[in-house]
Amino acid sequence: MFTGLVECLADVADVVPEPPGVRFVIRHAETAARTAIGDSIALNGCCLTVVGVRGDLMEFQAGEETLSRTNLGELTAGWVVNVERSLKLGDELGGHLVTGHIDGLGRVDQRIDDAEWCTMWFRAPKALMTQMASKGSIAVDGVSLTLVDVEDDRFSVALIPHTLTITTLGRRAVGDAVNLETDVLAKYVEKNVRTILEGRPV
Repeated sequence: MFTGLVECLADVADVVPEPPGVRFVIRHAETAARTAIGDSIALNGCCLTVVGVRGDLMEFQAGEETLSRTNLGELTAGWVVNVERSLKLGDELGGHLVTGHIDGLGRVDQRIDDAEWCTMWFRAPKALMTQMASKGSIAVDGVSLTLVDVEDDRFSVALIPHTLTITTLGRRAVGDAVNLETDVLAKYVEKNVRTILEGRPV
């Protein structure tokens, strides 16, 4: 589990083909020093297992499913990713409960900059929009955010200067793909409501 509070931006040092998947080599000295093989780390909100640690480098493997359903499939050397290590029992939960299982891809639809602040709109699959509500939670590229306005096929968030600086969101432009994970509680509520409406026992 994760909180959606990004710990750092890390450099993509290399993307090594390992058909049918790839190996991501990520550089961040401080995080690598606290990381062991087998640890779970979220890259752009997608939970991956550490398969190698070498100095300031961490290595992850991703298969076809991950590459096709997340924006990790677009990564190349020189890009940066949001990094968050998994929660430990007793850690402070400052964001919201994030599983690291990406529900789908969204795209930046509109970016309204106001000095160092930004309101950003994202288009998302309608199946995910039914799990969103104004003032609820959403993880975008692994960043825990509060939903502002929710429409039929898009939603907005208000981004403070700090978030724009320390996450990939500050670099996002119209048309860019982002990883989306809806609130896990919303998933269960939607499932129970559908079950009731269909007349099946809960």
